[in-house]
Formats: sequence, C-alpha cells, structure tokens
Amino acid sequence: MTIDQVFKAFDSLRVLVIGDVMLDSYVWGKVERISPEAPVPVVNVQKREYRLGGAGNVLLNVQSLGAEAIICSVIGTDGAGDLLESSLKEKGLNCDGLIRSDDRITTIKERIIAGSQQVVRIDTETDKPVSSAETEKLVSKAKELIPSCQVIIFEDYDKGVLTAESIAEITAFANEHNVPTVVDPKKRNFLAYNHTTLFKPNLKELREGLKVEFNVDNPEELRATVQHLKDTLNVKGALITLSERGVFIDFDNEIHKLPAHIRQIADVSGAGDTVISIAACCVALNLPPKTIAAISNLGGGLVCEMVGVVPIDKNLLKTEAEKLV
Repeated sequence: MTIDQVFKAFDSLRVLVIGDVMLDSYVWGKVERISPEAPVPVVNVQKREYRLGGAGNVLLNVQSLGAEAIICSVIGTDGAGDLLESSLKEKGLNCDGLIRSDDRITTIKERIIAGSQQVVRIDTETDKPVSSAETEKLVSKAKELIPSCQVIIFEDYDKGVLTAESIAEITAFANEHNVPTVVDPKKRNFLAYNHTTLFKPNLKELREGLKVEFNVDNPEELRATVQHLKDTLNVKGALITLSERGVFIDFDNEIHKLPAHIRQIADVSGAGDTVISIAACCVALNLPPKTIAAISNLGGGLVCEMVGVVPIDKNLLKTEAEKLV
C-alpha cells in the first residue's frame, strides 16, 4: 500500500473508542487584586471554553484521520454530562455507545488561567469503578457495535469506566469477530489487558505496570522487557513510546526501534492520544509493524509542535509521511 492509498483507506474505517471520556474546561481571566477573604488572587473571568478531554481527544484524532469515531463510555446525567454529550455531537462524533448514569458524576477538569499562568486546577470526578449493572450495559453496547468496526481502542484513564471484567469480555468478543484491539493503558488495569492485539504504554507505564527497572538505552534490556510484557499479557504486540528516544515496536514477528523526529517542541500534551489513534487505524489496515510505528511516531512528533492539545492534521501528516518512504 502506498502512503496515498493508506490515507485514503483511513476514510473507510469505523473505530470504536472505549474508555474514560471527560470535559476539559478552561477559564481565562486577569488578576488585579488579592482576595480580602484569604491570601489568594481574585481572577476576573474574561473567557470560558470547554473541550473534549480523555478519550475525547482520541476520538478527535481518529476523526481527523478521516475515520468514523464512535465513543463507548459511561458519564453522568448531570449538567457536565449534558455539556459533554452536546460537545461530542457538535463535533460530529458518533454517540451510539454513550451511557448516561444517575449514579455517576461526569469528569470535568477545570483550569483557571490568569494571563498565561495556570493558577489552579479543579477536578470534579470519581475514579470508583462503574457498577456491575453499568458494566453490563457497557459490554452490551460494545458487543452491538464491534461487528461493524474495524478496530477497538481501549482508552483507559483509571477513572473507572473500564474494569477487569469488561476488558476481558469485550476483548474475547472482539477476538471472536477478528476485530483488533489496541490499548492505551494506565496503572490500575495494566495487567488486565490479556489477549489484546497491540499494547501501547509509555516508558513510565511500562516500568510501573511490570514493576521492573531496566536500562532503556541498552537494546537487549529493552527487548527483553518488552518480551516479558508480551508473555505476561499474552498480547500479539507492543508499541512503546519513549519520548525523546522515539518508539519501539515488537509485533507480528518484527522488532524495530525508530528514533524521534527532531522538532521544535511546543507542548507534549496529547501526543500519546495522537499516537494511539494513528496506530489503531494502521492496525485496522493490516499495515506492516515498521509502517505502524513510523507513521504513529511521526504524528506524535507533529502534534508536539503545536501549543495545547490539538488533533493531528491529516494533510500535514500525509505530506511528512511521504518523505519517510
């Protein structure tokens, strides 16, 4: 497949994103005085903005690549949940797998910014696992949607939407239907993702998840640790993001380590979301491991040049990818 064919093929994909979707709130203002009630700044609000956070940013990246992005998650029936659902729909994202629960609050991360300085962040959230009834609903929704999708992304932020039970049931069902599963793990469920297709931790998550120390600059130690990960979880492959060291992939009997692209780093936030989105779409197209790693690595580098969390620009990625080949 040429790069041109790959990028055209992205347009025909349906990608199911299962995990923790949340709202990012930004409040901009200015400070001209200290509060008489306590020695804290008084922020006079000038602008308020809501953006999709958590799995929401993965949905936006998948959509930017041209694929259809479908969310499968549990959020509250509160005002933040209404806002989140309407934000998803405004962006043209498929909400067929969105479950609203009376027993759960919607995660909202609010950043108060004075001038260019973040003054405080306020998190309204719960990280307790969803109830067994909600787990049942989530699994049932996922099973409804999986047969029409080409790949599943597990987007886990340890907020409780994904549990060991739901992960096992959804993965088994996906494997029966030959739909690949790509995982962006966090600490709590790290060892629950057995029999998935491609597991994508970063270096810190790999060390903490396996409780191992190793020298990442020693190729043999890195290779052995990733093999240990694959054996422990019985996964088909692993893609490890190594920040300024690039990426390492061990998948489909191929092993490659690709260096990071030298770029003007403006902001690394959201790069992992871009990497998992591109990797999942590439896995759905059965691309060779080296190509999966190369395009994902390139995309992660490109979004680091942008300030703030922004989805990948498909045309820019395609232009840069053509130079690699």
